[in-house]
Amino acid sequence: MTDKTGAAPFLKRIAEALERLSPPPAASAGLDKADAFVWNAEGGRLDPVPEVARVDLKLIKGVDRVRDILLDNTHRFARGLPANNALLWGARGMGKSSLVKAAHAAINTETPGSLILIEIHREDIESLPRLMTQLRGQDRRAVIFCDDLSFDHDDTSYKSLKAVLEGGIEGRPRNVIFYATSNRRHLMPRDMVENERSTAINPSEAVEEKVSLSDRFGLWLGFHNCSQAEYLDMIDGYAKHYELKIGTEALHAEAIEWAATRGARSGRVAWQFIQDIAGRLGQTLD
Repeated sequence: MTDKTGAAPFLKRIAEALERLSPPPAASAGLDKADAFVWNAEGGRLDPVPEVARVDLKLIKGVDRVRDILLDNTHRFARGLPANNALLWGARGMGKSSLVKAAHAAINTETPGSLILIEIHREDIESLPRLMTQLRGQDRRAVIFCDDLSFDHDDTSYKSLKAVLEGGIEGRPRNVIFYATSNRRHLMPRDMVENERSTAINPSEAVEEKVSLSDRFGLWLGFHNCSQAEYLDMIDGYAKHYELKIGTEALHAEAIEWAATRGARSGRVAWQFIQDIAGRLGQTLD
């Protein structure tokens, strides 16, 4: 059939332009490339992480109970048994994100390659359904990890997370579990919840909508400020592990002074002190 109008070249150019504007097809997950990845939401791909910045599980002190719970939950998931999404919430610097990464490493040390860790950034939460689509049906089991997850006023992306965690027709893939850390137990500031209560036609329903996101996490693991004894236990653990050449009395005195200048005691403060004292001693932390 001949083109009597001469429109064929014009239509071809339109088709080529639309082809260029359309998003590229999603890259295959390629989960055999590494044991850890970062989700690149813009490119729709998983970028391998050759070496995860982490501390050994045995160096995480003062959170023994929640450590054991999270480790057991992750063990069961890695073995193909039922396990829960987990929300690690509470005091800053007490090892929430460190514990997730350390648990992943501990399990892969016992059973190499059994589990992958995928980090998704807070601002990319709305792309979580696309990530789930890539992971669904894969052989490897994956912990999706979001650090410092929280939502502010007028932020509706939490609805996407709610649907992915438990809702929707397909539900959460069996080979995927979601771990998040937050300073807030309900992931939203108190004034946001209170505002909903004061302005809604049905206050109880409005508040329920806001706080029900945290209910999607079967495990709520609370992290609280540590005592001085727990803080010094962290210091001693690091000093022993890295064989720092300093006496216990001097180490404790300087550690207490360091915490006083920071106005806080936590795992993060302990690690920052260890880096400082190791540098002053001329020792590396390898």
